[in-house]
Amino acid sequence: MKKNLIVLLFSTGMITFGIGQSKVMTPEQLIELNRVSAVGLTNDGSQVVYKTSSFDLKTNTRSSKTFSVSIDGGDLKPLDDAGKLVRGKNLSPDGKWKLMAKEVKLQKVSGMDHYDDVPNSNVYIYDQLNYRHWDTWEDGAYSHVMLQSATDTQDSGIDLMEGEPFDCPQKPFGGDEDYIWSPDSKSVLYVTKKLAGTEYAVSTNSDIYEYNIETRQTKNLTANNKGYDTHPAFSSKGTLAWLQMERDGYESDKNDIIVRLPKGDVNLTKDWDGTVNGFIWSKDGSKIYYNAPVGGTVQAFEIDVPVGSRTPSRPKQISEGQFDVNGIIGQSGEHLIVYRRDMNHATEIYNLNIATGAMKQLSEANNEVYEGIKMSKVEKRMVKTTDGKDMVTWVIYPPDFDPTKKYPTLLYCQGGPQGALSQFYSFRWNFQLMAANGYIIVAPNRRGMPGHGVEWNEQISKDYGGQNMDDYLSAIDAIAKEPYVDTSRLGCVGASYGGYSVFYLASRHEGRFQSFISHDGIFNWRSMYGTTEELFFVNWDLGGAYWDKANAAAQKTYAEFNPINFVDKWDTPILIIQGGKDFRVPIGQGLEAFQAAQLQGIPSRLLFFPEENHWVLSAQNSLVWQREFFKWLQETVKDVEK
Repeated sequence: MKKNLIVLLFSTGMITFGIGQSKVMTPEQLIELNRVSAVGLTNDGSQVVYKTSSFDLKTNTRSSKTFSVSIDGGDLKPLDDAGKLVRGKNLSPDGKWKLMAKEVKLQKVSGMDHYDDVPNSNVYIYDQLNYRHWDTWEDGAYSHVMLQSATDTQDSGIDLMEGEPFDCPQKPFGGDEDYIWSPDSKSVLYVTKKLAGTEYAVSTNSDIYEYNIETRQTKNLTANNKGYDTHPAFSSKGTLAWLQMERDGYESDKNDIIVRLPKGDVNLTKDWDGTVNGFIWSKDGSKIYYNAPVGGTVQAFEIDVPVGSRTPSRPKQISEGQFDVNGIIGQSGEHLIVYRRDMNHATEIYNLNIATGAMKQLSEANNEVYEGIKMSKVEKRMVKTTDGKDMVTWVIYPPDFDPTKKYPTLLYCQGGPQGALSQFYSFRWNFQLMAANGYIIVAPNRRGMPGHGVEWNEQISKDYGGQNMDDYLSAIDAIAKEPYVDTSRLGCVGASYGGYSVFYLASRHEGRFQSFISHDGIFNWRSMYGTTEELFFVNWDLGGAYWDKANAAAQKTYAEFNPINFVDKWDTPILIIQGGKDFRVPIGQGLEAFQAAQLQGIPSRLLFFPEENHWVLSAQNSLVWQREFFKWLQETVKDVEK
């Protein structure tokens, strides 16, 4: 490229991608796809009730519809009131009580809280950490579980956590899965982390508490475990199970299923070399069904619950294929009702035969769209790493791929860092859309991803710039040997930890790439440690604080794995995307990187979203994101002068 690119905050021009009549996925279609969410199974188990929501770009509005369909498939039935068919989980089994969550103001934080004569002031006053989380400043209000009479129509009730400065549902992402009824309607179980200030910021020690309605007493059911305890669920026989991570401060620890039996708590998955995403009880209470990453996908499993002195059985995999079972909705007879997706299809609801693994699609929210476009070929490749391991690498090809031609190719760097690179379908980092624009995508399951054993998943901690970076390069180098890959037109893209990977690889790629894109990536570990909110993450993965000179692991991270230390080696065009309300990877990270690129004369562009957090949630902002993403690649990869 002959001239420096200038900063561009938002593009007002329309961009065409050469796909007008080619019938491949467009950004507009992606944004307007229906998104499917289950309400649940009907009380008799014969039907599944679900909702679809969609966004209309022309009217800038979102709408939703509700349907029911037989678990055997067939015609969809529109519904006006799903509550008539599906019993709400927040209603007590005896029908007398209901649960709800409500924000309760407990602490003084704002200027107005402290001084009643300054009603127009705009200031927060803090004496401890946890002053902001994800994208929200702490305002002194906490989410509490409230108990109400089933006939009460007022927004009030008995506060199960009265006076306690803790949250349930947990923030920022908790929902009503954080509180459940006991089968006898006599108590409520809820999940929270009863810590405050610095202790809250450095710990993952959430627990499951039981509130007795008659005595109004609360007891901690999981006090002995110091990591996450989440997702409590009772069987039809009254047996309690939940998900548990053992180590405090480690948010990506192995997630196990614990059951509370008369002989004591039993870890069903202790000896299984994997980590659990979610689970449900079987109808008869003898088994647990769960989903978990395995081999670059997410699949459904079953495991028996031991009776008497028996030890837990080995899990049995139920589903198998090039797709994700990304959630289990419920059981009906010999079938599980599940969510399923792959890199060419957004989530839909399927019937999964427990005995055979056969699957049948029940919801058809986006069939019409997919029938009108050409699909990408998705290939699972095994790549040999520098230390002799076999690494799953997904390769996604453009529709109508012709192996006699040469294609620009993108290395995709996954976030997390310990997030599965499975058959996911993102509404931002969408491989189908990237391929539709003429790119081959290389997506390696590098070190630090679940689904390949606990050791593979854990290796990345405190080794951010080490083996996993070699894994990235092994993947792109292996696929680049194919005659259809144009090695003069390679790009490297990613977000979050993937964005950090882009910043780091930009200084050590040895001329492999012609372009980089980093979204909300970590650029400077020192300022990251000083401004991020969940300190347990950086403490565990980096090794600790930058001022702890005696901590060898931490000092290595800040010295050897810190992109800012090697920015003088940058020499390749880079697009930097940053959310203004991202408190996980705060605003300074993207701005520091852009400023460093600009001052060194490196072709660079900043795409800044003032009101977005770590993600881009607004539909129209998302459309700008897609247009700028492909515009940058067009300028720096597709049309680069040879």
